[in-house]
Amino acid sequence: MQELISTLCSLDGASSAEEAVRKFIREQAEPFAQSIRTDVMGNLIVFKQGAKPAPNKLMLAAHMDEVGLMVRSITEDGYIKFVTLGGIDRRVLLGKRVFVGTERYPGIIGIKAFHLATEDERKKTPKLSDLYIDMGCESAEDAKALVSAGDIIVFDGSPRPFGNECLRAKALDDRVGCAVMLSLLKKPLPLDCTFVFTVQEEVGTRGAFGAAFSVKPEIALVLEGTTAADLPDMEGQKKVCIPGCGPVIPFMDGATIYDRALFELLRELAEKHQIPWQTKHYIAGGTDAGAIQRSRAGVRVAGISAAVRYLHTSEGVVSRSDCEAMERLSYLFLEAMAQQVE
Repeated sequence: MQELISTLCSLDGASSAEEAVRKFIREQAEPFAQSIRTDVMGNLIVFKQGAKPAPNKLMLAAHMDEVGLMVRSITEDGYIKFVTLGGIDRRVLLGKRVFVGTERYPGIIGIKAFHLATEDERKKTPKLSDLYIDMGCESAEDAKALVSAGDIIVFDGSPRPFGNECLRAKALDDRVGCAVMLSLLKKPLPLDCTFVFTVQEEVGTRGAFGAAFSVKPEIALVLEGTTAADLPDMEGQKKVCIPGCGPVIPFMDGATIYDRALFELLRELAEKHQIPWQTKHYIAGGTDAGAIQRSRAGVRVAGISAAVRYLHTSEGVVSRSDCEAMERLSYLFLEAMAQQVE
């Protein structure tokens, strides 16, 4: 699992530019799939036949895209001005290494030097318009020969082992979910499943909405990376969830109230099979579940997530044991769904 997550995280796939991730997943999934297609939005939709049919059509979903940036303009002296793709805290951008454009030209996110800033500027988080990317170009002509407005920018966050059984990488949200789904695809399944690797989740769950209309599921399990905040000085519920304490089974977030019966099923499966689990103690954010739940006449949704520190930055941290437990719990969920088929 660690090797698969690392490979997926090493690929670039900011929202609207998921091609490399989709290509890799398609190559991995094709030998195990009965059908596979890419829809108009770019979602990869994979059907795998299981031991039993699924009369209540079952869909698993994880998003391929990661947060990133996009070139907005190029200044006269060759610096790149940019906008964000997804929710990125401006405070984490300063000094970060990035790759710009399809040729992955290296750059550094900069701002006016500290000793040149006014006292008031030093006290405030800089506006996005104050930041720029330095690619070492001396003029607009130099920069425009390499990149142009609309080009995608990704963080340089190479995967690597970290600390006590953790993995450090960019794009853990949601390459963890993609890795779990790929692992499940390669196994014999207890019932028919449609796996949807979605696009543009980070900019408004755009891919999942169209995919849900296309697949027409009655039940959906959404696999995600979610916010952990077990940091110094954080107390109680402010920690949200903690890496290493098991998969996160959410009952609610900012976009979804998850199906109560499915939430209870996941909880019972985790406890019965001695899988440590946790839930989020802070209600915020949203996932593809919100878009899927609202599609057509409505869909019953459940979620399983891995707790990730420093979500939406160039260096997330996830527990390897949480990812493995997330896969196991997902398979147990499929088995439970199969047992409901007469």
